Amino acid sequence: MSKSSLIVVTGGSGRFGSILKSYKSKNKNYLFPSKKQLNILNVNSIKKYLKNKKPKILLHLAGLSRPMKLHDNDIKRSINLNIIGTSNIVNVCSDLNIKLIYFSTSYVYPGLKGNYKETDNIHPINNYAWSKLGGESAVRLYKNSLILRICMTEKPFIHKHAFKNFITNFIFHDEVVKFLPKLFKCKGIINVGGPAKNVYEFAKKYNPNIKSKYIKKSKKKINRLNTSMNIDKLKKIIKY
Repeated sequence: MSKSSLIVVTGGSGRFGSILKSYKSKNKNYLFPSKKQLNILNVNSIKKYLKNKKPKILLHLAGLSRPMKLHDNDIKRSINLNIIGTSNIVNVCSDLNIKLIYFSTSYVYPGLKGNYKETDNIHPINNYAWSKLGGESAVRLYKNSLILRICMTEKPFIHKHAFKNFITNFIFHDEVVKFLPKLFKCKGIINVGGPAKNVYEFAKKYNPNIKSKYIKKSKKKINRLNTSMNIDKLKKIIKY
C-alpha cells in the first residue's frame, strides 16, 4: 500500500465511521487509529501518528454529537472535542501538509427559509451546531481543506416518530460512504445530503408505520424549522 494514498480517519468507532469501516475491503487505503493511537486532544499524539503514517488525507469525524442536550449540559466537553480537538487536527495537518476533510453539519444554517447555499449566511440553530462551527472556523484558516456540511441519519430510521414540520436533507450513512471518495479532490465547502423533505416524508418511505409528530412552535423564540440545503454543487460533482 502506497503511503501517498493513505487516508487516516478519526472517530472510526462512531456511527458514520463504523459504516465506513464496513467498506474497508473495497477501500484498503483507509486507516482507523484508536484514541490511544491518535488522541485529538493531544497534539503530540496526533503529530506522532501522522508523521509515521504520512497520509495524503485526514478525514476528521471524531467529536461529540448526540444526544444534543450534551452540548447544553456539558459545554466544556463540547468545546474540547469539537473545537479544540479540531483545531489541534488543523494545526498538525497544516504543519505536515495533509489534506483535511472535516464533517460539519447542516444545522449551522439559520433554519428560517431553507434551500441554503454554501455561500449563504450561517447562524447555528443549537449548541451542537455552534461547536461544529467552531471547528469550521479553524478548518477554514487552512487552505488545503474541505468542509462537508452534512445531514445524515442511521439506516433504518431508528425513531418511532418523525417531525412533519421540520424540513431537512436526510441521507443515510451508507449512501454517503459510496460517493465520498468523489469529494476528496475538492476544497472549500460542500453541502451534503439528499433531496429536501420534512422528516416524516423521508422516514415514511422506509417505514410505513412511523407516526408523525410536530415541533411545537414558540411565540417567544424564532422557529427554525427549515435547515434544508441547496445540494446543486454536490450533484454536479458526483453526477447525482
